[in-house]
Amino acid sequence: MNTEGHTGEFLLPRSRMANERLHALVPGGAHTYAKGDDQYPEDLAPVISHGRGAHVWDIDGNRYVEYGSGLRSVSLGHAHPRVIEAVRRELDRGSNFVRPSIVELEAAERFLATVPTAEMVKFAKNGSDATTAAVRLARAATGRPRVAICADHPFFSVDDWFIGTTPMSAGVPAATNELTVAFPYGDLAAVEELLTRYRDEVACLILEPATHTEPAPGYLAGLRELADRYGCVLIFDEMITGFRWSEAGAQGLYGVVPDLSTFGKALGNGFAVSALAGRRDLMERGGLRHSGDRVFLLSTTHGAETHSLAAAMAVLTTYAEEGVTARLHALGERLAAGVRAAAADMGVGDHIVLRGRASNLVFATLDENRQPSQRYRTLFLRRLLAGGVLAPSFVVSSALDDADIDHTVEVVAQACAVYRKALDAADPTPWLGGRPVKPVFRRWA
Repeated sequence: MNTEGHTGEFLLPRSRMANERLHALVPGGAHTYAKGDDQYPEDLAPVISHGRGAHVWDIDGNRYVEYGSGLRSVSLGHAHPRVIEAVRRELDRGSNFVRPSIVELEAAERFLATVPTAEMVKFAKNGSDATTAAVRLARAATGRPRVAICADHPFFSVDDWFIGTTPMSAGVPAATNELTVAFPYGDLAAVEELLTRYRDEVACLILEPATHTEPAPGYLAGLRELADRYGCVLIFDEMITGFRWSEAGAQGLYGVVPDLSTFGKALGNGFAVSALAGRRDLMERGGLRHSGDRVFLLSTTHGAETHSLAAAMAVLTTYAEEGVTARLHALGERLAAGVRAAAADMGVGDHIVLRGRASNLVFATLDENRQPSQRYRTLFLRRLLAGGVLAPSFVVSSALDDADIDHTVEVVAQACAVYRKALDAADPTPWLGGRPVKPVFRRWA
């Protein structure tokens, strides 16, 4: 595990060269914007060689304790034996056929047994396809054009109906943007005002049931009542909350049943699989056993690829049999306590702030005026990397152990000591090592 040398420099020469090659061949240098090297301190964006459990190694030979693995998708740890064995069993049986495989039936049965609030499920490869299918289904069922999204939740889809609302709206027609409206999280009066203003126009309300903020008592139930009263479809985006909140998702934890919900990320432990699930009468509109207009719901060549469905079944079984959700919460609580204590001890407890459920922790980096700061985030990330902690967030995997968390807290304490110096100087520039990290969504490169 790396530590900084006497010069205070931490260098990744092979990763730097690989990043340059990536930019020459791949727009943005990565296949997900959140993985871009602009999200890391200048010249300190490690390119990964491999991972096992809660650790990853970069091509420079450095080992890191990793958080937020695979953008929260690898919740059991890398190369989890149970998942890998399930996939391996399918490798010599074929991956894709001209008719459904028996694995599709088994995976659907396993999913619906785990998420009993849903009556039907259809699998895909990524979250965007699932959420867009949910929106299309809602529009078809209601005959209405508008989509109401929660403005406080950062991402729903790569498709135009959502991307047009972000600063990266280039290429999205204005007419498309006009059909998406927004509401704030936690404010039922604002939702009702929106539904009244666009009466009989809103096809659906789509939101994450919870993120860094827990829903206030009655909020989700209130949304359910408003959706029913105004005749629109309630969609829960459970890409993150699915399995991390409970094995049955946030809907299972909070006891509020949406009309449709979408799952992904943790579902495959890194393998490409997502799911659209919901009420039979809605889902069947994308099927063959109804009398209405057909909805092109989800029809993807690789949606039912057997290896990923086998991985999903192994993940669901592991969560249920090994109490993974409870372990994620316990690990997150231990980490949060340690990080908060370290920050407080170094006098930066009001500047490095943890937010979110214990199983899904993120951190905010605040400046001397207690405002969010990309420059202080850069300083913090740089010191974490130097100590062998790769942490764009503090989202845990169940592969972490006490030693990993103890090491993380120790490195955080060292980072906080530098953070305090920067606050005292009211200028983190000497500790940045280059340009600050940038927001994912921004208009200009």
